[in-house]
Amino acid sequence: MQTLNIKKLDERAILPTYGSEFSAGADLYACTDGPVTIAPGETYLFHTGLAMEIPEGYAGLIFARSGLATKKGLAPSNKVGVVDADYRGEIMVSIFNHSGKEQTVEHGERIAQMVICPFIAAKWNVVDELSDTVRGTGGFGSTGAK
Repeated sequence: MQTLNIKKLDERAILPTYGSEFSAGADLYACTDGPVTIAPGETYLFHTGLAMEIPEGYAGLIFARSGLATKKGLAPSNKVGVVDADYRGEIMVSIFNHSGKEQTVEHGERIAQMVICPFIAAKWNVVDELSDTVRGTGGFGSTGAK
């Protein structure tokens, strides 16, 4: 397990937690002044009250929590948020209400999960031909054909 520096920007902020020993995502918590109600089809930008130092060569990927998405229809509006290693501002989570009714989120409720992942920064090399594969240029659904 790697140690990351994290800063509380709000004394009420809750540090990310892992739900189990083998969880990939650390839960992020809403840091609000009270309950927040999101109407169907609307988006709300939640504060977490936290800033962190993600190591160079890594990114923080913010995903939906399956329980919140399944039970309340709430998930990140941009599907997957990306927190770059050089960002030092507050971690914010934009949540969209996919359900057909108003949904309320309380202060301290788990709103998303963050996975810290390594990535490759690519240098693009323009070529005339690409290597051949069995799939080739087969597009959407091409590997599932009978």
